Amino acid sequence: MEEEEAELRDPFPSPPSHYNNFTSHNLKLLALLKERVGDEDTDLGVVDQHELLSDQTDVPTWSLAQLQKPRVDWILEEGYYSAFGDTWFVKETIPSLAEVGRQQLYPPDPSTDRRPALLGVLRSMLVTYSNLTDAILAPPPPPSSSAQPEWQRQLEWITILAQNLMAAANDLRPVQARGNLELMMQRQLELRREETKNIHSRCDALEAQLLELRSSAQETPGSDQMSTVKSSDSQVIFLVLISA
Repeated sequence: MEEEEAELRDPFPSPPSHYNNFTSHNLKLLALLKERVGDEDTDLGVVDQHELLSDQTDVPTWSLAQLQKPRVDWILEEGYYSAFGDTWFVKETIPSLAEVGRQQLYPPDPSTDRRPALLGVLRSMLVTYSNLTDAILAPPPPPSSSAQPEWQRQLEWITILAQNLMAAANDLRPVQARGNLELMMQRQLELRREETKNIHSRCDALEAQLLELRSSAQETPGSDQMSTVKSSDSQVIFLVLISA
């Protein structure tokens, strides 16, 4: 038993030892047992499988109900399942301080404004820290005193206050993630607008150069000069596009 528990705590545990029971013969016995029981809602762990399978050979001494698939409806109803010695919840949620048995100093309802309560927690932490400093500097109590030291009470209280601040901050993680996503999308939009503006300015400059070349070509007579202007026109367009 101790070896099985140690195996479950291993980071890379081996398959459970009962996987050897999933043989073709045992699975056929399980199907036959279900057929003879008839009622699907009947728990196979409480029926007498040796009596129902008395005409079969090699009926195992352990219950054939161990070979059944996990009931997903039971897992959904209970909200958790166990695997490799750990408990896993179907829906991952962050438990509140009250749910884990700690003292919660702010409203549990997330729709309620928690800022006044958290501001009070922060002020209490500052006062408690000051009291803790005074308690540490105070002379120690006599050895015969059985009372709890003052510094220990202040330390316990400051621990409760710190737990409330950390729990409240964890509750705000979704809000923080949503705000970061909005800032990231806004930054991407600004970059695209800036790039579009640069492209438009390049296009305007290119159009101005083309108009200037056309006007100079119209003023200069001769086909050779026109061909020269056209070649220079294409070169300018190519250079402008490269620089863009």
